[in-house]
Amino acid sequence: MKQKRKVLNYLFLYIDNDDGIDSSPAPKTRSIDLENESFSTPTKRAKTINLTPQKEAKSTPKDKLNSFKSPTMKRVLSDANVPSSPQSSNNYKTPTKKQKVLESNYPTPSKEKNEDRYEWLENVRDIDMNGPGDEEYNPSTLYIPPSAWSQFTPFEKQYWEVKCQYFDSVVFCKKGKFYELYENDADIGAKEFDLKMTERVNMRMVGVPEATFEFWAAKFIARGYKVARMDQLETSIGKSLREKDSKKDKVIRRELTAVLTAGTLVDSDLLTSDMAVYCCALKERRLSESQVEYSVVFCDTSTAQFYVSHFEDDEVSTKLETLMVQVQPKEIVYERNGISKETLKLMKRILPGNTLWQISKREFPGDDFIDLIKGKEYFSDELMNKLSMMNELTISCLGGLYLYLDGLKLGDDLLSMKRITEYDPLNHGKCMILDGSTLKNLEIFGENGLFNVINKCSTAMGKRMLKNWVCYPLKKADEINERYDAIDELYKLDLINEIQSAIGKLPDVERLLSRIHCGGCKLNLFLNVIDSLEYLNQWLNEKLLKIEFESKLINTLLLMFPKDFENILEPFVNGFDRTLALKEGSIIPNPRTDKEYDSICDEVELIKQKLHKHLQEQKQILNTTDIRYKDIGKDLFQIEVPVNTKVPMDYIMLTKTKNVKRYHNPTLKNLVKDYQETLEKKSLFLDSYFTKIQLKFDENYSTFMKIANLVSQLDCLCSLAKSRDTFGLPFCRPTIQEEEFSFIDFEDLYHPILKINKDIIPNTVKIRSDNVDASMIIVTGANMGGKSTLLRQTCLGIILAQIGCYIPAKSCTISPVDRIFTRIGAHDNIMAGQSTFMVELSETSKILREATPKSMVILDELGRGTSTFDGYSIAYSVLHYLSNHIKCMGLFATHYHSLTQDFSSHSTITNYHMAIHTDELLKQVTFLYKFVPGVCPKSHGMNVAKMAGLPISIIEEAERIAKEFEECHQEFM
Repeated sequence: MKQKRKVLNYLFLYIDNDDGIDSSPAPKTRSIDLENESFSTPTKRAKTINLTPQKEAKSTPKDKLNSFKSPTMKRVLSDANVPSSPQSSNNYKTPTKKQKVLESNYPTPSKEKNEDRYEWLENVRDIDMNGPGDEEYNPSTLYIPPSAWSQFTPFEKQYWEVKCQYFDSVVFCKKGKFYELYENDADIGAKEFDLKMTERVNMRMVGVPEATFEFWAAKFIARGYKVARMDQLETSIGKSLREKDSKKDKVIRRELTAVLTAGTLVDSDLLTSDMAVYCCALKERRLSESQVEYSVVFCDTSTAQFYVSHFEDDEVSTKLETLMVQVQPKEIVYERNGISKETLKLMKRILPGNTLWQISKREFPGDDFIDLIKGKEYFSDELMNKLSMMNELTISCLGGLYLYLDGLKLGDDLLSMKRITEYDPLNHGKCMILDGSTLKNLEIFGENGLFNVINKCSTAMGKRMLKNWVCYPLKKADEINERYDAIDELYKLDLINEIQSAIGKLPDVERLLSRIHCGGCKLNLFLNVIDSLEYLNQWLNEKLLKIEFESKLINTLLLMFPKDFENILEPFVNGFDRTLALKEGSIIPNPRTDKEYDSICDEVELIKQKLHKHLQEQKQILNTTDIRYKDIGKDLFQIEVPVNTKVPMDYIMLTKTKNVKRYHNPTLKNLVKDYQETLEKKSLFLDSYFTKIQLKFDENYSTFMKIANLVSQLDCLCSLAKSRDTFGLPFCRPTIQEEEFSFIDFEDLYHPILKINKDIIPNTVKIRSDNVDASMIIVTGANMGGKSTLLRQTCLGIILAQIGCYIPAKSCTISPVDRIFTRIGAHDNIMAGQSTFMVELSETSKILREATPKSMVILDELGRGTSTFDGYSIAYSVLHYLSNHIKCMGLFATHYHSLTQDFSSHSTITNYHMAIHTDELLKQVTFLYKFVPGVCPKSHGMNVAKMAGLPISIIEEAERIAKEFEECHQEFM
């Protein structure tokens, strides 16, 4: 019995308790069945704890749970978007049934006990003693009174030091092999995901296995929560090593390592999309009733790319709307009471379901931010001067975003990359302008939108660049033709598939360079980058660089590739054994290249020699050669001898089977301890060595980014080249001509999206071509006859032509347009407090102010939001102004048929309609969907009524009234 007690005392593995002892990871002691080596749970712990099961604590009431969350926080995704199981993403490690939640034999604390002990969680105050109802309340902090701090165990103090600074985040705290959530966070886990509530001594707790952290973090983020990750920074052995040189701590070191939100994800295991994900800060200053000034700074945290934008906007916030549609930020940070209700409504309308965070005014610094950045010495004097010259609103906005990201443990890592670029949402003077209204009306980025149709990129970097190309089509004819020349040559040389196959092997280098910069790249991904760049270097030198291309664009791209790239890669290709690194999970320095590492290895070998010598000594003492070392789990170097072998009194038996027994003795115990501590030093060195390797790699960041840019552009060119296969026959390369006035000439143009899945009718659309002076076309036709579809397909044809994509048409000749305006569809903007008619007039007013002779204007049924007479008058006046004063191109779809008569003799306006076939006998209409010259005399709305299933009696009555109305008001119809 005494012997068994010694064994148990020696094997005892502590867990964290009120005394603060925390030797992870084993959660329980183990007693050993000395007959068959099976294990069971003992009935005692290091400290006496009542193990009587009690009823689980109930989750907090719904109103209490909601009061815990930030009042400005909104759900990022609907429940339908939340992964229902780990199998929904290949990046997640699938938790087994046993891993699903952390089980525990702890009793569940009564709710009354916790409320009594943690009264400060019932009456929440922030660090400045503001309550949730106060204007300056900061939901990210929590006030904990001194009396509570004095009662905390060392571990509780460690936990609450983090939680009180990140109270609006769900804190995942690493404990051994699990991540645990406490108190209010545990309530959320139990309520949202039905995680089992248990006790961690004094706090309610739920937990998940460490291997499934990414899965559970993604689920919490998808429900609109921030997730704070609190990790162990040392093992129990590392703690022992630290205690040799410093005052002993009673708890393993833990610190906040990351805060994850929907708009700031950087880990590849959590990023589920290849497209950029942005976090945005917004500042506003009202200049007048009709003018407002905005500063917007947004960042793709996965690539550390900051964009800075400052502009004055009109009364309908055209530029802000365009920026938000282009960028689609997942999170928006703004000053509390710092932006107008109209701007808030606009963002909620454009970005439904995305997260808006209010922060206090003091977290949007002014010149203090410039002083802060100077002190960090990230930027050159030239760049600091540029930052200092920025508008004060922009400086404050950049400072606000930096401080927000800094609170998420990202600020310095991202800003030190020095990737700050000015952003013009309308890109005046450089590219064709597609504002937010046009991008939405033409459904450019919808699920079945134009971008998804032409996106055939093989790399994530290429996809992001192609989206940028679609947002900003080229405007100069020579640049467009250069792009077409490159595509044609790649196709002619049959290089499209070969290029995409080669570059498709690359990981997302652009994102990984950001992770490497801050030393946070995972080993397998870092090695993949090196392998891929080595392969790319070999492939480019053996293939593309040997070809004498005629294309000016391709030759310009290939000049990005540095001639000394092989020398740049050499330290990483030959500096260590990559195969060994992947196998061992660490980069190992080559032999005799690092004195510190060699010294540690020598120390390990010396201890191994001592262990070998000790084993030989035990052979003599036990007078047997049937002896060896055996490792069982974490219990290393157990002396294994036959079961009947007599051993000295200082031998402590650890395990046994039917045939053998295994022991430690005091000398061996010390040797094993020395061995484990030396291995820990080796592990810490290798972690530090890997960080140094990453920093060395980061010294060539600009070179690697040039490679990423080269790969992205090649990928985009190949994607556009594949469009001819996407659209099928017919397709054509447009003829692009630079002229004083824009014109378009599409022969048998198909709708590029509808053509893929449907047998549709092509149409010829010509404006200011073939010696025709008409710049505006009045489009009439029956309801459901295809007018709106024709308007959209014409615009999409122009966009395809100016991004360098083949056109689904028999032929195409255009002179580039500088902007496409669209006023399509009537709708109430309830969020903005605008009626249908107000929306129409606001959008039309913008067109009349900003259109030029080189613009394309699409107006669909202007004036239908008000009375017939008012609507007709406005339609007439707008059409006259566009044609006579602005002289732009345009398609003007209308049911006001008298407009065709009023402008029948106008030199720059002509009439076209969507053809139909009418059977007067059967009173049936067949839609032909052909765009032909002339006027359609009727809208044939009664036929649509029949198709919709309205009763015949109602339709007949409607026909009678319509006939009378036409006779009375013929001049306006």
